[in-house]
Amino acid sequence: MTDRPAELSCPSLQNPVNDFLRYLRVERQLSPYTLKSYQRQLAVLIELAVEIHIIEWPKLDAAGVRTLAARSKRSGLQSASLALRLSALRSFLDWLVGQGKISANPAKGISTPRKGRHLPKNMDVDEVSHLLDIDMNDPLAIRDRAMLELMYGAGLRLSELVGLDCRQVNLDAGEIRVIGKGSKERKLPIGKMAIEWINHWLSVRDFYAPDDDAMFISKHGNRISARNVEKRFAQWGVKQGISSHVHPHKLRHSFATHMLESSGDLRAVQELLGHANLSTTQIYTHLDFQHLTTVYDAAHPRAKRGKA
Repeated sequence: MTDRPAELSCPSLQNPVNDFLRYLRVERQLSPYTLKSYQRQLAVLIELAVEIHIIEWPKLDAAGVRTLAARSKRSGLQSASLALRLSALRSFLDWLVGQGKISANPAKGISTPRKGRHLPKNMDVDEVSHLLDIDMNDPLAIRDRAMLELMYGAGLRLSELVGLDCRQVNLDAGEIRVIGKGSKERKLPIGKMAIEWINHWLSVRDFYAPDDDAMFISKHGNRISARNVEKRFAQWGVKQGISSHVHPHKLRHSFATHMLESSGDLRAVQELLGHANLSTTQIYTHLDFQHLTTVYDAAHPRAKRGKA
């Protein structure tokens, strides 16, 4: 692939993509992370299209889409990443159809490669308790404990944690309001430990001269970044002797798994996590079944096949 930016090499391909990305940002109001993913995938697709001498989107047919997919696969792209790339292309071409720029979406009939089911890793209850056993007077450690307690206690997404403002937190009622995917707001209960440590953090937060209403701020007073949260969580995992890598999404997975194991209420867990589709939440039933299978194989006298 050429190292030259695609927008300089083929504006007839890039300009419609720019309009599509603007539509996603302004009208669909997708998150910066999602927009970046679309932008990255479509930039690569433009380069690949130029390589096969496609310089206008109406010239792309089903055979061309298959060629783009084959070249992506030969470059070492794994099935999950290839599915993401084809999904971005399919969405963009659907938009072109809606704009009247092409008559049909040539990617519609192209099958997406099958992905192996990815079961999220989680920590068991004892591991989480050990991780959260942070009791220091350092204000940043207090902030980190509050973030960890809230992430695990409410099953937040990382973007929801860093985007949280003080006015969205009602400690007296024991609830918070968060803005999730698609700018959808949901109200969540929080437990006494999260309330306790948020109170501790609020008692020292002003020490860092906050720039705005952000609940969690850096030592410089500005809203803490997602990257900083990831770094701090990983550091606490090491300090607390957790054997696996600790990251924000693992705490969200742990929240979901522990809630489902205790309640068995898939619909309630779906609401708490802010999943639009129940199928997204159902992956945790597979996690629970894996646990049950392990227990069964270890305990049931008729489970140990091959033994007399």
